[in-house]
Amino acid sequence: QVQLVESGGGLVQAGGSLRLSCAASGMFFKYMTTGWYRQAPGQERAVVATISSGGRTNYAASVEGRFTISRDNLANTLVLQMNNLKSEDTAMYFCTAPGLGAWGQGTQVTVSS
Repeated sequence: QVQLVESGGGLVQAGGSLRLSCAASGMFFKYMTTGWYRQAPGQERAVVATISSGGRTNYAASVEGRFTISRDNLANTLVLQMNNLKSEDTAMYFCTAPGLGAWGQGTQVTVSS
């Protein structure tokens, strides 16, 4: 069975940084497009960043230049480095392998002013 477990969320001041990690079992990130999504209260779940099996990355305009998605193939983990955090980044962040319909349980990121 496929399982995704996110970690690294927490409370941070605006301008700070967090590093989210997603550990996978039952699948390998390196073989498919994977990514991070987020959902704020009252909002739809939206894509934050994706990375293809070939390593091509894409970012939502709102996070471009501040967030970096990466993959550790040996460890089979997906990482989202979040810098210069803003209050608008407050949300539950989810790791996903959309080709498998797999989602993690989410990790909360709260950015205070």
